Amino acid sequence: CPHAETADAMIDRIDQIRRTGSSIGGVVECVAYNVPAGLGAPVFDKLEAELAKACMSLPASKGFEIGSGFGGTMLDGKAHNDEFYVDADGRTRTRSNRSGGVQGGISNGETIWVRVAFKPTSTIGQLQNT
Repeated sequence: CPHAETADAMIDRIDQIRRTGSSIGGVVECVAYNVPAGLGAPVFDKLEAELAKACMSLPASKGFEIGSGFGGTMLDGKAHNDEFYVDADGRTRTRSNRSGGVQGGISNGETIWVRVAFKPTSTIGQLQNT
């Protein structure tokens, strides 16, 4: 975690759970800057599908989201629209990046935001019924 205070709080929480002989899950957020527009494909090789496949292949992964993810389902279509505009440097951009840098299966040049949820491991230092 790049934020020192948050990283310390995470370490403290993990240690607290570890001392009880249990485990804890969590969410990892991955951010990719300066990704060129045009990676992926609109049908069979969608960029978000490839990212999801890679992330969901990791042990204990249980959820994947890109951009607004699951929270975006609470918005209507107008509110979720990722409107394009041309910035002062002549770059085509999106106003919200709710798409997480991928639209229609193809990178759009914005920052890619991906989150992966991991379950707590069930192999712990306590007796359990299996």
